[in-house]
Amino acid sequence: MAKYILAIDQGTTSSRAILFDHRGRIKSVAQREFKQFYPKPGWVEHDAAEIWASQAGVMAEAMAHAGLNSKSLAALGITNQRETTIVWDRESGEPVYRAIVWQDRRTAEFCDELKKDGLARMIQRKTGLVLDAYFSATKLKWILDHVKGARRRAEAGKLAFGTVDAWLVWKLTGGKAHITDVTNASRTLLYNIHKQDWDQELLELFRIPRAVLPEVRASSDVHSETSANLPAAKVPIAGIAGDQQAALFGQMCLQPGMVKHTYGTGGFMVLNTGNRPITSKNNLLTTIAWKVDGKVTYALEGSIFIAGAVVQWLRDGLGIIRSSADVESLATSVPNNGGVYLVPAFVGMGAPHWDQFARGTILGITRGTTAGHIARAALEAIAFQTLDVLEAMEADSGIRLKELRVDGGATANDTLMQFQADMIRVPVVRPKVLETTALGAAYLAGLAVGYWRSTGELMKQWQRDRVFRPSLKGKSVSELKCGWRKAVNRAKGWLANSNEK
Repeated sequence: MAKYILAIDQGTTSSRAILFDHRGRIKSVAQREFKQFYPKPGWVEHDAAEIWASQAGVMAEAMAHAGLNSKSLAALGITNQRETTIVWDRESGEPVYRAIVWQDRRTAEFCDELKKDGLARMIQRKTGLVLDAYFSATKLKWILDHVKGARRRAEAGKLAFGTVDAWLVWKLTGGKAHITDVTNASRTLLYNIHKQDWDQELLELFRIPRAVLPEVRASSDVHSETSANLPAAKVPIAGIAGDQQAALFGQMCLQPGMVKHTYGTGGFMVLNTGNRPITSKNNLLTTIAWKVDGKVTYALEGSIFIAGAVVQWLRDGLGIIRSSADVESLATSVPNNGGVYLVPAFVGMGAPHWDQFARGTILGITRGTTAGHIARAALEAIAFQTLDVLEAMEADSGIRLKELRVDGGATANDTLMQFQADMIRVPVVRPKVLETTALGAAYLAGLAVGYWRSTGELMKQWQRDRVFRPSLKGKSVSELKCGWRKAVNRAKGWLANSNEK
């Protein structure tokens, strides 16, 4: 048996490749950031060719660092930023337009038109999703409507659509496979999560030709194999899952009622609801967690648009820190937030508010406000947004959270983790392996090829690193929550009735 699983983790700001051994330990990792494009206010794009180039580069780098070749790999698993939309020419393999990123808001007004037509409830009933520019369908429609000749070529079967996983599989297989998995399909606004198929009524509503769509597969299965001209040549592609579903699996939240929260560019809380989809009454998303061994597991999800990205903004936008790691020392240079609240609604607000016209706001500034207060308010905003989602999730599910398993880069920030525990009033549990998104993709791939025998074997590998327990007094917590809610109300609807497009 080969010794390692290669996990591709294609994120919003960087591409990574991680090699895992049989005990779920990291053997090697490589990462590259890639360029973000902001052509207009509220627009966010990536160069799909650069995504592939960066991903291919880190795959080769991770294997070289470990001194491995493709014969040392049992399988390859893919996890990816979801909803980001790519359309490419089937013959040339070239994208017809930049990738439109999940954060992009250009189709917000079109979504409002559909809401006014009373279509939101029907769409939610079929897809489990709220009607929002966040998802892929309106982005795909925009490309077909605005790229010259794209709709005609799409209808003729000459173009292919995919979320990032489908794009990577196409490139990894040299154009031989056009597939996605159920988790990514369930984030498009085009997939019926109950019938588990592309929905014809939704395709007609968004004017999407079925010919552009990928085939939908299980999350853990041998889908294809990599092209012979890659460093990881002829390796089974055996696991695919969107990043948050992969993280839920990597955190071993395999039983209904278990919850994880990932602190990445955005923030994503996911609750395993087992074999039944729960329709949210509090603006959460009903989604597919994974399909393994022919069985579909469902989840409730709360999506926060801006989490770790607010720290990047402190670094790149304001220039008050040199690196993201510096935010903790700056935040702890002051004893509290000094009454300052930062609502990072840079591209609107996600769950549970879903206000696409909200915008970023800083409130409570005085002459005594320092960079430390701004940094602390930024960190606290990440935790406050998580609290909002958790409260909505408990209301929908009727489940009282016992612990929150966390992962993602920001979990290394002890100040943030402690504040998070203080706000949600339950223990925050950080695992020893923080790369749970990539680990989930590796687990899904490894199960498909028999590298691991069962999920029971995998559950024994999960280990705690540290538990953060609530310590702040109740009155202080209530005052902080009150200040946050006031700030959120000020940020909402900022662009309503404005001329910004």
